[in-house]
Amino acid sequence: MKLKELILKYITAFNNQDISGLRLLFNENIHLKDWEVNENGIENVIKANQKIFDSAPNLNVKIHNQYFFEKTAICVLKIKVNDQTFIDVVDIIKVDDNYKIISITAYKG
Repeated sequence: MKLKELILKYITAFNNQDISGLRLLFNENIHLKDWEVNENGIENVIKANQKIFDSAPNLNVKIHNQYFFEKTAICVLKIKVNDQTFIDVVDIIKVDDNYKIISITAYKG
């Protein structure tokens, strides 16, 4: 699987709040860090994603730009939290040799 395809699958699973789909894309040792979360390991990252989905059931991510460098993707995103709240985010997503996501670092703009 190419990196661009993996990122599309990740964003689709995230938008669908598909925990099982996300689990398939994550490395067991995944690290997730953003302005509120800093979690290590697939179980903790899955729980963190579920908490996000529970707190924002209408969450939707749109990709504005993407940049790919070997095993790293930089994604410029617009996230709709609800009808009144939109945030600009840049995700840096790194993958392992098997194209499983090993880290996601998100920066809020």
